[in-house]
Amino acid sequence: MRLRLLAAVQALLADPSIAGLKDAPKLAAVVLYAKSRAPRGAKNDNQTSIWVAELGRWLGVGESSVHRNVLSPMRKSDALHTKVVTDTQGHPTGLECLLMPLWRARKSGGAVHPLALSKAELATLLRLIEALFGPGWAPEGKEPTPPGLLAGRTGKGAATDRLGLLLMVLTTRASGWLQLCGGSVKAREGRGAATLARLLGCSPAGARKVLARLTEAGVVAREHKATATRMRGRGRVMLLPVARAYGRTLVSAEAVSGSGTVFSQRPVGAVGDHGQAGAAGALGTSGIGGAEQVGEAGDQERPDSAELHADHASVVIPVVPPQLSCGFSGEGRGAEGRRSERACVREDQAADGQAAVVESASSVAEDGPLRGEKPEKSPVEGRDGQRAAGAGAGGRPKAVGGRKTQQRRAGLPADLRLRVALGPVAWLWQRLSRWQQDQVEAAAKTELARLESLLALPGGAPRLLADRLTDRLQETGGEALVTSPYGWLIRRGLIQRSSCTDRRCDDGIRLDTGTGCENCANVIHIRAARRARIGSDIDRELPGLSARERRRVLEDRLREHATAEAADLVRRREQAAVERARRDAARAAARERAEREQQEAEAAWLARGMLPCEDCGLPESAGLCPQCTSRRRTKELARHTETLIREAVELAVAARADLTDPDAVRAMIEQCERDTRTLLAAACERACCQDEDPDAVAHTAPQVARRIRDERREAALRRLARSEDAEAEAQRAFQSEQGRRWYRHNPTSAGAVAPATKAAYTARERAAEYLLTSRLEQLRAQTAVRLTRLAARPLDGGTARAVIA
Repeated sequence: MRLRLLAAVQALLADPSIAGLKDAPKLAAVVLYAKSRAPRGAKNDNQTSIWVAELGRWLGVGESSVHRNVLSPMRKSDALHTKVVTDTQGHPTGLECLLMPLWRARKSGGAVHPLALSKAELATLLRLIEALFGPGWAPEGKEPTPPGLLAGRTGKGAATDRLGLLLMVLTTRASGWLQLCGGSVKAREGRGAATLARLLGCSPAGARKVLARLTEAGVVAREHKATATRMRGRGRVMLLPVARAYGRTLVSAEAVSGSGTVFSQRPVGAVGDHGQAGAAGALGTSGIGGAEQVGEAGDQERPDSAELHADHASVVIPVVPPQLSCGFSGEGRGAEGRRSERACVREDQAADGQAAVVESASSVAEDGPLRGEKPEKSPVEGRDGQRAAGAGAGGRPKAVGGRKTQQRRAGLPADLRLRVALGPVAWLWQRLSRWQQDQVEAAAKTELARLESLLALPGGAPRLLADRLTDRLQETGGEALVTSPYGWLIRRGLIQRSSCTDRRCDDGIRLDTGTGCENCANVIHIRAARRARIGSDIDRELPGLSARERRRVLEDRLREHATAEAADLVRRREQAAVERARRDAARAAARERAEREQQEAEAAWLARGMLPCEDCGLPESAGLCPQCTSRRRTKELARHTETLIREAVELAVAARADLTDPDAVRAMIEQCERDTRTLLAAACERACCQDEDPDAVAHTAPQVARRIRDERREAALRRLARSEDAEAEAQRAFQSEQGRRWYRHNPTSAGAVAPATKAAYTARERAAEYLLTSRLEQLRAQTAVRLTRLAARPLDGGTARAVIA
């Protein structure tokens, strides 16, 4: 039992939500855990009812310290959920506390989790802490409960002392000696302080102070074993309450330095302290021993074949029992105790079922929670066993004792979208009946379809609904605080709460972007501004109103304004509906027009495909067959080539000929045209030397002619740039730039010559381009006059016959 309680307390303190807290919240978690209700199928399982002031008495601190240093940090770390209980008049009557590590352990870990203690085990832990630091009670009409050993220790460090004493008691075996840690420790603090430091998770220096205060309080004794040379030996720490509970006789009021033990030995036949071998491996060795040898520091643990819990004697010789009504582990008090049937009743009966009371074999031993013995059997354990036996495979309930169970599905629906959406409320789903599960499934499908219509990209609705359920659970405080799962899911979890008129708004968050809703922010700002404006109007119009009258007038005007806004909203919605209908009609008309135009285009394309070729008359050639199309393309390329040749000839003649002599110009044009055609033919032959296709030659000729024309143009510009007119223009530009006022003080400097040279170069290029354009126009004018004269001349007989041929 001791190792079972030690594992539970250590698992509780090691939980991530509690491990980082101070000692006062840790001790509060242990107290609330011991006072929690064991699960029996009720809604308030795992919860604890307590007052804040009463919790402060357990911790040794005041009520304000409990609020500030205990409850607030535990709520922030999600270690504790609380709910104020009120009476019919609304006055607080208590505080319902739910320890989240315990709730999560019983939800996910099951019965094998260290925190899943039974009712009798929780009663044992509660009786233990009552004996150690319980505040004590004096109820009317009942026997008073004495305070614990450290009940008078209050103020700073009281919670640390109480937590340290509890951990040391759970670590101490029946001998009363604390199991000290191994390894090297600092000589100043000692091995006892190092052991307590490991238990509390603090420094050895701090643990040494705690150990000193516990020694001063009379619950801990420290000594050093004597050696043969009368020198100080190994230090030891004894838990005096544990030693007294097991019947050790204290020789001296203080620790003794002589050899031998300071407490009397327990009987050899007494039952040892049994537990799992690995539970105490961190602080001591495993095994089991009989009676303690003289000078030994502690008992050994059980062997591997020993039972998990401690044995109870089946037949005991009755002895004269002293007044031992203070109770040992899980003692049932019936109607005479402080709490009715809190622990397992009749656990002090013998195994044969008779009413003989089992007393300790030692006449000196005192019964109490520090013995750490396990109750024989409780009615609660029996009922739990029946319930476990009645549960079928997979945890599904079956009928036990003739009671009818509700049919339900243990897991979420098979649809992957619903499994993702309802994943955060899987535990609530298990608490629904079959009919309720069907209703929730239908509502979830409807909400998923509606969310898909609001999103631009498909597939995000299940994740949005899961996030909504997670947020709703955080508002409630967790699944454990949902008292009506079906009503919560239908009326709160699955419902979108729009804070404004935007359909994509859910609690002020945009569903499509996940950011804050701008419309909600605007609404809040507009409402605040409207309230301030109406308030200022009231102050200006009615300056003598009292605060109450002003509030009434303000509310009336705000109500009138809200009514007018509602009417205006209805009107705007009607107008929006009319406008929407008009836009739908316009879109339908545009869609019909587009379809009609597409049909007409398809019909025209089909009709054009049936036309014959314009050149050769081939039927169904879409107006032009491929062969004729190639011939037309070749003719177009030939015409384009002729145009490029003519431009190249004009550029060469304009740059070199004397345009005042028509005969010389005509002769130069003929000669330049022959040279150009010869150059073009040679270039095309080199380009198409391996390809004799005439189409390839036709496509290459325009490219070569274009290159020849560009080269002729560059040569003509260079030739004209060296002319007298261009040089004169460049000289004038040079002098003009050099004569600017900012160069007059030094016109021959590098700063003045460089821009003047650049201006002269630009002027020379412009002059060359102008001269080339002028000469081309003059040349084309002469050519046009010559062609006109030739056209006006009558043809002789030979020329006419040649033209006709």
